[in-house]
Amino acid sequence: MNLRDAARFPSQCPYPDCPTREAGPVSLHWVRRGFFFRSSDSKWVARFLCRRCQRSCSQARFSPCFRQKRRTLNHSVELLLVSNVSQRRAARILHANRKTIVRKFLWAAAQAELRHASFVRSLPPGPLSAVQFDEMESFERSKGLPLSIPLVVQPKTRKILALDVCRMPAKGLLARKSIQKYGPRADERGPTAVRLLRGIQETLGVPSEILSDQNPQYPGWIQRAWGSPALSAHQTVKGRRGCVVGQGELKAGGWDPLFSLNHTAAMIRANVNRLARRTWCTTKRPDRLRAHLILYADYHNRVLTPPLSGSPG
Repeated sequence: MNLRDAARFPSQCPYPDCPTREAGPVSLHWVRRGFFFRSSDSKWVARFLCRRCQRSCSQARFSPCFRQKRRTLNHSVELLLVSNVSQRRAARILHANRKTIVRKFLWAAAQAELRHASFVRSLPPGPLSAVQFDEMESFERSKGLPLSIPLVVQPKTRKILALDVCRMPAKGLLARKSIQKYGPRADERGPTAVRLLRGIQETLGVPSEILSDQNPQYPGWIQRAWGSPALSAHQTVKGRRGCVVGQGELKAGGWDPLFSLNHTAAMIRANVNRLARRTWCTTKRPDRLRAHLILYADYHNRVLTPPLSGSPG
């Protein structure tokens, strides 16, 4: 391979104070300055010199993996974390330090969030035909500190359109024990769900059909997010008992109108280790749980679900 032919000039100088930011064609200000060998992935990387600011940079400067020492682990870490593998086990499998896995995980989650936002923007313009909305539940550290995971799924394709993580107070038999041990806990479900639904409206418009279970709070959230006309498009179905398999998300017998959402929720619990019903890999921080879910949502939409009609794959 001819290294000179493979080395393309950068589109702009990476330094914000460079005069080429306001000058004409940037490519006219670059000259080649050799190559260096990157030992982390055994590749030759081209270097360039900006003649205006007299500073140099390489092709690696414009990569999202810039300054990473073990960039070859990025794809493996992502695949393991969306395949029911914990961070500790991923570190053991890949012969890496746990702190390295955490850094790779957070970097991959940030890249996945950008891809997910691009995927939502790439959907056909105009109002959606239908969406399904519901909540999953998990906890941080203890069952006395529950978390809510609002989830919006597109029927038939099972594409995840939006999700988030928020705190909620304990309920049932754990409510009194939770208050005694941890004190009062704010309920963030309403504001989080409204913000999530408004984000869908800004990108895709208001759906013509909204399907959820019979939670009495959902109509109020939908009205606050999408206005009173959206209530006429909101349909509810009665919740049913979960079957033995599917960790409670899949329903026992018969036709399930919320199958797309419930099947997606079951896949999330099966592939995100910290969300399994019986696991010791509990979430310690809600923001890390959200990062893990965004990482899975991107993989779910790209790999595990059928492509949209008219898309390349």
